[in-house]
Amino acid sequence: MSQINSFKDLLVYQKAYKLAMEIFEIYKTFPKEEKYFLTDQIRRSSRSVTSNIAEAWAKKRYVKSFVSKLSDSLGEEYETEVWLDYSRDSKYITTSQHIELTNGYDEVRKMLISIINNSDKWCP
Repeated sequence: MSQINSFKDLLVYQKAYKLAMEIFEIYKTFPKEEKYFLTDQIRRSSRSVTSNIAEAWAKKRYVKSFVSKLSDSLGEEYETEVWLDYSRDSKYITTSQHIELTNGYDEVRKMLISIINNSDKWCP
């Protein structure tokens, strides 16, 4: 395992960031009437996954704060999955796009839960 000096070195951050950027690109094609609802919501929640990981990293000196921010990230991950379901069911994304993105977020969720459950290994 390589040394982790920053939240950007975390595999969970890298995966979540890549997914958020994929969402950003896909959602550029959504109808204009969704600009301030579905598009805005999923972009916010997907980006919040990574921003909460960064905040957790900054607070890793305090286990409860670290876990709290990771729990926020987990909540945003779940929210993103809901918006992906709405997008699929509204026929804005294909089933294959939905599967690819939800599989990616499934990985992110499992990693976040693992870090939360083993927070003592991450906090000094």
